[in-house]
Amino acid sequence: MALITTGGQLIRDLEKFGALGVYVPLEGGFEGRYRRRIRAAGYTSLSITARGLGDVAMYLTGVHGVRPPHLGKKSSGSGAAVGYTYFIPPIVNTQIENLPPKSKGLLLWIIEGHILSSQELEFLSNLPSLEPRLKIVIELGGERYFRWTPLKDAIAAA
Repeated sequence: MALITTGGQLIRDLEKFGALGVYVPLEGGFEGRYRRRIRAAGYTSLSITARGLGDVAMYLTGVHGVRPPHLGKKSSGSGAAVGYTYFIPPIVNTQIENLPPKSKGLLLWIIEGHILSSQELEFLSNLPSLEPRLKIVIELGGERYFRWTPLKDAIAAA
C-alpha cells in the first residue's frame, strides 16, 4: 500500500456497491484517513459502534424505544419498576433528511462490526439499495494492511 493514498478506489467501490466491509490495521490511523477522503468527496459522515445497537433495522430506519439505566430511580406507575421508555427517531432517516444541499449522501461508518450476526450484515448490505443516498462501511476485523471488499462478498465468505 502506498504511504500516501488518495482513496479514489475506495470511493469508487463505495459508490458502486453501496456497502463495504473493511479490515483495518489494529494500530489504527488508516480508517481516519479514508473517512477524511470520503468526506472530501462530498459525503457527510456518521460513525457509530455496533455494540449495543439491538435491533439494527429499527435503530437505523424506525422509531424505537430505549430505556436508559435507571440508576436507582424507579418509575412511579403501577407497572414494572424498570424506568421510563424514551422513543428515539430513526438515525439514518433523520440524518438523510437533514443533509446539506450539496452533499452527495450519508456515509455510515460502523466500528466493531465483527459482533454483528449474518442476518444483520445482510440487512446492512441491502439497505443502500433501499436508500440510494446512504453508503455503509463496516469494520469487520483486523488485518496487517487496510483492505476492503463488498459487504455481500464478505458475508458469503463468512
